[in-house]
Amino acid sequence: MTDLEIVKALIDGDETISRQFFFENCRPLFVSIIKIVFPYSVDYDEFVNEFYIYLMENDAARLRQFEGRSSIYQWLKTVALRFALWLRSKGRVIDTRSQEPLYPKEQSSYEESGKHAKMDVEALLGKMKNKRQAYVIRRHLIDDISESALAVELGVKVSNMYNIKKRAMTALTKVAMKDLYQYGK
Repeated sequence: MTDLEIVKALIDGDETISRQFFFENCRPLFVSIIKIVFPYSVDYDEFVNEFYIYLMENDAARLRQFEGRSSIYQWLKTVALRFALWLRSKGRVIDTRSQEPLYPKEQSSYEESGKHAKMDVEALLGKMKNKRQAYVIRRHLIDDISESALAVELGVKVSNMYNIKKRAMTALTKVAMKDLYQYGK
């Protein structure tokens, strides 16, 4: 497959090629960028997922900029390095807030759905054993506090805040799965 064919498949949303390209072919490249840019551990999958979202924003505008004048890997190296430096400069590893709404804005029940989702998340947070983790999720995702501000609030480094948030999300997922198993039948 040529570089331009790979880009076209990525733009077209070919899941098989996207997974092969980002999680296998580009793995050494992204791992080296992560090691160079971040002075702390960064989850590879999360970095790649965020980078993919970045490339695909605005109908894949950034990805469409590739013209084939260099190899796709050389072009991607430059773009990924700039993206990683941007993440680091903002004091956060990964921005978990998506710019795209889950429902079309025209949908009248959009705000109502958000209220219900917030109540559901609050109920799940109340079931978490570790109250600090529940607090981190509530402040970051519901109250929309940045990782850096939350790190200051808790008196930890931003890099540690990322790890705390990751463990908290894992714990919340377990609570949600248990809740689904008990009540979702």
